[in-house]
Amino acid sequence: MAGICTNQPFLILMQTSRAIQERIRDDMMKNNLSITEFSVLEVLFHKGKQTIHQIGKSVLVTSGSMTYVIDKLEQKGLLKRSACPDDRRAIHVSLTTDGSELMNRIMPEHEDCVDSVFNSLNSQEVDTLIDLLKRVKEKVES
Repeated sequence: MAGICTNQPFLILMQTSRAIQERIRDDMMKNNLSITEFSVLEVLFHKGKQTIHQIGKSVLVTSGSMTYVIDKLEQKGLLKRSACPDDRRAIHVSLTTDGSELMNRIMPEHEDCVDSVFNSLNSQEVDTLIDLLKRVKEKVES
């Protein structure tokens, strides 16, 4: 007798996450950015100047990988590093003028893309989805 597939929610969540990431990756490739590069720029765009550690926590990337991504974005002229006056060990990272201009141009497109992914849900379904995902996240983190 076949039982209920308990892995189905996990599988659907992973498949959905992968599909969304692929869609965003394809959009970012048009701007010569990887998803990780875009994520770093997005953090700086929304939060302003951050340390490498703060950015890494926001985008869930290790510090070694973060340094590589920041190096690449700095070479592209999209961000800059500066010494932190309060802590000589810390380095602040911020968008350059070119980085700000790029993000001002692509963020509306990105937000439209994300909105379109969820526009098949009504507001109550969105609230339910958020609640369910938060509960799963809390369970995983406990």
